[in-house]
Amino acid sequence: MIEEEGNDYARLIGESLRAIRRQRGWSLREAELASGAEFSASALGTYERGERSLSVGRLHRLATLYRVPVDRLLPRTPGDVRTDNGDGLAPPDDVIIDLTALEAHGDEPGLEALRRYVGVIQGERHDWNGRLLSMRRGDLRLLARLTGTNLEHTRRHLDALGLLRH
Repeated sequence: MIEEEGNDYARLIGESLRAIRRQRGWSLREAELASGAEFSASALGTYERGERSLSVGRLHRLATLYRVPVDRLLPRTPGDVRTDNGDGLAPPDDVIIDLTALEAHGDEPGLEALRRYVGVIQGERHDWNGRLLSMRRGDLRLLARLTGTNLEHTRRHLDALGLLRH
């Protein structure tokens, strides 16, 4: 039974790895090249399928390669906090902003604070891929304060505009 749970966990980590790699727009081969061949495409594939477990050190190096916090690669656990909206887990503190969708909104009023804040984050991270931006823990809370709303209102508003990537 314990081995099955370990395999399930490795598979869930693999799903996270695949999702993050795809968000970056990389194929397995491109991820291999970006790692300087530290991770072969075939090894990455076995991690993503959950066929091979990762050491903590390699998980950390992959998180660094993909420029995400290590905990973004770990699956949620059954003990996570529940919401009252019946969908299971509480909304994560981290959100992914679809920058293409934001650009499509043009100069729409009410989004200027978001545009400025996205620009600051991109500048600090030197992240100019132009498609997606992962806002880290606390970024959404600060954005809510800047716009004079609360966290849930801001999240719902961005989602309604199609700016959040799920």
